[in-house]
Amino acid sequence: MTIREQLEQRELKFLSEDACPNLGHGHRQRSEAPCPYRTGFQRDRDRILHCNSFRRLKRKTQVFLSPVGDHYRTRLTHTLEVSQIARTISRAMNLNEDLTEAIALGHDLGHSPFGHSGESILNKICPHGYRHYEQSLRVVDYIEKEGAGLNLTDEVRNGILCHTNAIADTKEGNVVRVADRIAYMNHDIEDAIRAEILKESDLPKDVTDILGNSKTQRITSLVGDVIAHGTKEIGMTPEIQEKHDKLHTFLFERVYYNPVAKQEEQKAKHLIESLYDYFISHPDALPEQYQNICQTTDADRAVCDYISGMSDSYAVSLYQELFVPKGWR
Repeated sequence: MTIREQLEQRELKFLSEDACPNLGHGHRQRSEAPCPYRTGFQRDRDRILHCNSFRRLKRKTQVFLSPVGDHYRTRLTHTLEVSQIARTISRAMNLNEDLTEAIALGHDLGHSPFGHSGESILNKICPHGYRHYEQSLRVVDYIEKEGAGLNLTDEVRNGILCHTNAIADTKEGNVVRVADRIAYMNHDIEDAIRAEILKESDLPKDVTDILGNSKTQRITSLVGDVIAHGTKEIGMTPEIQEKHDKLHTFLFERVYYNPVAKQEEQKAKHLIESLYDYFISHPDALPEQYQNICQTTDADRAVCDYISGMSDSYAVSLYQELFVPKGWR
């Protein structure tokens, strides 16, 4: 047997009955010869890790737009934290850790520049609408590798699509959905404290009494509860879910809608809207790949694909190049 085949047999022995093993799964839109060393889900993980969209996450906003300082989260560090939490849960539950990791690493590939403010303005101005989880699937299916896509397995594709608010077809996909929220809630608290928008003591006391008074304690409490809840339905016990939801509501009130945290948001929205209008009027200025999308679909689809793939810094530099006068040389 090849190494891959040995790994597939090992999965059948040790994974939970609720897990998604490679054998019997892993269908791709385009058939291809299997790898002698890696399972199908391992190949998906590696394809995501090496793609252009993954590298651009390092310069995409999480909550604070282009923050000054090395320690604020970006979309890339968020993705890595989601992956770590999701893998911990999957390993403890004897689920397929490779499938979990692939979904986690790919879940935000389609996120816009400037975080959710960028998402909201693209959703407003693009006739097709824009939701980052749908765009993440579009990235791996149609945009990466100059339009060829990554040809990922159906299970990874489904987990990426369902990571925000839908029930995935696999337990691993649902683990990523839960881990995504655990990760961003807790690291956003830490970033907000660093930005002096919050103090640890501001957090609801009835929440911290149960979940803990530090990021580590809260993540441990939430992860432990998900594991204890079991694999039949990935989630939390009612008491912990109630504290989780209260903390989530608190973050929207005090951080996500905080005028200090969002003081540059209107500028970011104006920037994206200006770029959008420009490329709708000048589709010939799009890179060749997006001109092809323009011809096969329409200009709105192509422009939305192009802008949503930009990093924050690239969007700013392109705006300056197009709209800010340069000094005479």
